[in-house]
Amino acid sequence: MSVLIVILAVSAACCLGFGFVLQQNVAQKAPLSDFLTPRLLLDLMKVPRWLFGTALMVIGMVLGAIALGQGEISMVEPLLATNLLFALALSRHQTKQPLGRQGWAGLVLLAGGVSAFIVAGQPRGGNAVTDPLRHWLIIGLTIGAALLLTAFAKHARLNTAAPLLLALAAGLLYGVQDSLTRVSGERFSEGGLTEVLSGWQPYGVLVLGVSGLILVQSAFETAPLRMSLPALTAAQPLAGILCGVGFLGDRLRTDAGALAWQAAGLAGVILGIVLLGLHPAMPTGAAQEEPARDLQPH
Repeated sequence: MSVLIVILAVSAACCLGFGFVLQQNVAQKAPLSDFLTPRLLLDLMKVPRWLFGTALMVIGMVLGAIALGQGEISMVEPLLATNLLFALALSRHQTKQPLGRQGWAGLVLLAGGVSAFIVAGQPRGGNAVTDPLRHWLIIGLTIGAALLLTAFAKHARLNTAAPLLLALAAGLLYGVQDSLTRVSGERFSEGGLTEVLSGWQPYGVLVLGVSGLILVQSAFETAPLRMSLPALTAAQPLAGILCGVGFLGDRLRTDAGALAWQAAGLAGVILGIVLLGLHPAMPTGAAQEEPARDLQPH
C-alpha cells in the first residue's frame, strides 16, 4: 500500500508541476485590472494552454486526493512538494537552461529532505480528534493567516512582495483543502456519497480550491514563476502536516533523534524548494505594463 501511495502522490506532483508552468505561461499576460478578482479566471479560461494546464492541475489534485484517502497526510504532503521538480523539468525544456550546481543541490535537498522526514517520522494513522473546537481553531488560524497575507498582498499590489504573499496564502489554503479532502474520503468510505454530501467538508474543499486558484493565478500574473511557486510549494505541506497531526490523528515518532531528523528533513525540503524555485530555468516572464498585456488564445 505504501508503494501505491508513493506512486499516486508522485504522479499527482508531476501533473501539478506541469500544470503550474503552463498556467503561468498564460497568466503573466492577463490584464492587471483582473488582479485578485474572479474575472481573472474568466479571462484565462479563453486560452486553451491555460485550460490544459488547469486540467493537469485538476488531475493532480484528484490523484492527490486518492493518495490522501489511502495514506496519512503527513506522508503524502511532502511527496506532493516534489511538484517543483517537475515544474523545473518543463521550464528547463522551455528555456534550455542547464541544471547546474544549483539545480542539482536543490534536487538532492528536496528529495533527501522528503525521504528523511518520512523515514524518521514514520507517519501512521491514529484516532482523529473529536473535539470540534480543536478542528476549528487550527483551520481558523490557518485560513486567518491566509486572509491576512492576502490583505497585505492586495495593499502591496505590484510590489515584489505581493506574489510571494499570495503564494504563501494559497499554499495555506491548499493545505487545509487537503485535510478536508482526507476527511471527505473517510466519510465516503463510511457511508458513501450521501454521507459525504451531508457534511460541510466537500463544500469547503470547493471554496478553498477556487479561492486558492484565484490567489495562485494572481501571483502568476504579477511576477515570474520563481517568485511564487517556491512559497506555494513550501506552505502547502506545512499546513497539511499541521492539520494532519493537529486533528486528523496522524502520528509521528516523537523521540529526540526522530524529531531532529524530521526537522532537518523539512529544512532540507524548504531549502531545496527555494534553490529550485530560483533556478534560472524557471520562467522569467515579468509583469508588463497593463497597456502592453495581451491575453489571446494560443
